[in-house]
Amino acid sequence: MISRLNPWKTLASRIAYANRWMRVREDSVVRPDGSAGIYGVVELRPSIGVVALNAAREIVLVGQWRYPLGRYSWEIPRGGSMPGESDPEAVARRELREEAGVEASEWQKLGAVDLNNGITNDVEHLFLATGLQRGENHPDPEEEIEVRWVALDDAVGMALSGEISEVCSVAAILMAARTVPGL
Repeated sequence: MISRLNPWKTLASRIAYANRWMRVREDSVVRPDGSAGIYGVVELRPSIGVVALNAAREIVLVGQWRYPLGRYSWEIPRGGSMPGESDPEAVARRELREEAGVEASEWQKLGAVDLNNGITNDVEHLFLATGLQRGENHPDPEEEIEVRWVALDDAVGMALSGEISEVCSVAAILMAARTVPGL
């Protein structure tokens, strides 16, 4: 039987790289088999994702070029917390307003997902936002964002077909579809 206790032992840690969004930590470790090794961990502040659902049962998607993948991506509004931000819902409100220009009066937590948990500590908190009011988006300077409204059932199809491939967006859309009555 496999033990659910931590079989790893951390001997030392050092920051190999850091910028305003992330840090890369390199740990000297003793592996589960007893051999010495290193483990690289990408440290990120907690992040959020928002399925914003309007009265017409449409959700807002944001499209942008994803530099690491070298391709365009349609996603739900998502983003990371800033230093000092500890309330995931407040971060979600800020990101929804910045990326999509949308304010919501009602918020429901859908859950949380671990992102690429073999190399990063990022946990993304997912929300369903309703009671929407549209305005102007104000993306960060490094973002060029297109806003699009799609029927929730069409977004589910996009997630299942791979047209939406960003994992938090897929998870949140499917979670929202199970939460919203009548789908």
